[in-house]
Formats: sequence, structure tokens, C-alpha cells
Amino acid sequence: MKFEFATATRIVFGPGSIKDIGRYAADLGQHVFIVTGRNTDRAAPLVQQIKNHSLDFTLFSVPREPTTELALTAVARARQAACDMVVGIGGGSVIDTGKVVASLLTNKGELIDYLEVIGKGQPLNQKPAPYIAIPTTAGTGAEVARNAVLESTKHRVKVSMRSHLMLPHLAVVDPELTYSMPPAVTASTGLDAFTQLLEAFVSKMANPLTDGICREGLSRASRSLKRAYLNGNDASAREDMSLASLLGGLALANAKLGAVHGFAGPLGGMFTAPHGALCATLLPYVMEANIQALKSRAPESLSLKRYDEVAKKITGIRNAGAIDGISWVKELFSTFEIPPLSGYGIKETDFPMIVEKSRNASSMKGNPIMLTEEELFQILQKAM
Repeated sequence: MKFEFATATRIVFGPGSIKDIGRYAADLGQHVFIVTGRNTDRAAPLVQQIKNHSLDFTLFSVPREPTTELALTAVARARQAACDMVVGIGGGSVIDTGKVVASLLTNKGELIDYLEVIGKGQPLNQKPAPYIAIPTTAGTGAEVARNAVLESTKHRVKVSMRSHLMLPHLAVVDPELTYSMPPAVTASTGLDAFTQLLEAFVSKMANPLTDGICREGLSRASRSLKRAYLNGNDASAREDMSLASLLGGLALANAKLGAVHGFAGPLGGMFTAPHGALCATLLPYVMEANIQALKSRAPESLSLKRYDEVAKKITGIRNAGAIDGISWVKELFSTFEIPPLSGYGIKETDFPMIVEKSRNASSMKGNPIMLTEEELFQILQKAM
């Protein structure tokens, strides 16, 4: 057995954790580049802590999923202000933008040099500037992932900048920051976390460390996602989902994902749709396709047994099988009224391009079995 495991240098988890950010930042630099979401007012408590520790700061807002152009603007702003560290407070889009800024503050060359698929995919040569990642949603686990996802509007695809050096210096996960998420965002981000945990668990690149992480995360997400959706002030459910998101990030960074995310990346670049919602729409049909393909072409696969284990864990039924797991997933996701793919303007005439881009996606490398082009088309058809 051979594997590796990498994550943020330090992880701080728990309600109220954000109250110590000023002290953490003071140990890492003098001029902080603060990356926030659309509403910069939400970062006001953080800004006050930075001021209290006599640090200079520059604010930058990420109002939507980041494009390569937006990331370059952020990098230019940080360089102009001579920032020597980065703090990202927000959802996955914010945290990923912060990773890019921290990386390019210390590495020469152009952004395109480091991007996969559309660029050269070169490795980083220098350690990025110190970076503190603070998630305010519970879904992507970006605070402990070794990549940053950017949309290339020119190529109509989402691509990654990837390196183990991009892992944040410090990840601070405070469940209290997620209380203000509206139900739709709670559902979308939570479904992403659930999908990441499931895909990493059945991935052909899973290892003993990620196995334990996924088992714990799946238990928490399956018992608390619906509760957090129905009552955003349920402290226990919010804590479960924040931890599930963190665990999902740890798992995907070390075991890769699968066909759900293999599809979701290209789809997100081609159409306007929440990433988590796309994952939810695709997940049961990818599960069906994988299980059928494994039974037909790899009946001894460990992943096939793991689908049964997932079913038992999420349904709470001792003798549940993979099919029961699919039914449970469909029933849960129907609670959130997730639209089919057609609801995002996707047409069958788009399938060839979607399949072509998906087959080249990094996430596909972790799928428990290589799916045929016909099987990929069938997944899309069922998800319509």
C-alpha cells in the first residue's frame, strides 16, 4: 500500500474561532490582502481585528464565481498594494481566489502558465505568501483543498490551478459564520459536501486516511443536511455540516472525486448553475451507472462493496444495499427541489461537447471505473 496525505499547515475548528484571526494574522505579515464576497460588510469584524493589531489591509470583493480575469485583477491589486499575506473569508469562490493571489505574489510568470487544460499546467516553484482561509459556507472544503477553480469565459470551461503548495497556511472553520446562509445556499453547498464525501469514498484513489474521513463526514452530512436546510439556527446541524465540508475537502484533496464532479466542472463553465445543485442532479444517475458498470466489468471491485456501505450509513438500515442508497439520495434531494439539467438551459444537442470536456476533467481520474461514452450520454439523458 502506498499513498500520501497533505492538508493545510494548521486547522482551527469550532464556534467563535474567528475571534482570534487578528492574532493569527499578526504572526504572518504586515499588509493583509482581504478577499471577501459580494457583501464586504460581512468582513467588518475581521477588518476590525486587523486594525486592532495595527496591520495594514486592502479589501477585494469577489461578487461571483471567479474568472481568470477577476483573479488577475485581484493579483494586480495585491501586488500594487505590496501585500505580504492573504486572508480569504467567504465561500469557495472567495477562498479559491485567495489561493491564486497568494500563489502569484511569490511565483513568477503568468496565470495561464499554471492552469490545467487551457494552460501549461506548470508546477509552482515558490511557496505562496501566507494565507488564512475562513469559509462562511459549508460545502466546498476549499480551505483544505490543494487547488483553485477558475472559469475561463473564453473557453467556456472551469479549470484548476493545482499544487500541494497552495494549501493554506491556516484554515479557520467557524460554524457560526454559516448561520446566515439562506436555505437555497445551505442546500446547494451542503449537497456539494455530501457528493464530495461519497465520491472520494468510492474513488479508486481512496486510502485508509480518507476512508475514515469520509465515513465520519457521510454520517454527519446525512443526519444534518436536511435539518440545517429547515432551520438555519440549528447549531448542532450547522456544526455537523461545517465539519462535513471540511472533511470533504480533506478527502477530495487526497483521493480525488469522480464522474459527478467530472461533469459538474465543465457544465459550470458552459451554463449558469450552482455547482452543488449540478452535483445533486447528477449524483443518483452517476451512482446507477457506476454500480451497473462495476457489476458488469469489475464485480470484485472494492468500490462496489463501498456503495453498499454508503447505503447502510446514510439510510441507517443494517441490510441496505446500493440501490437503497440511490433511492435515499433521490428522496433527500427532492426535498430541496433541485431542477433537472434542462432547467439550466442545457439541451441534448449540448451533450457531445459536455462529454468531450468531461472526459478530460481531472475528477474523472478518480471515478471507480472508466465509463464509456455511451454511459456518459445516458447519465446526462436521465438527469434532464
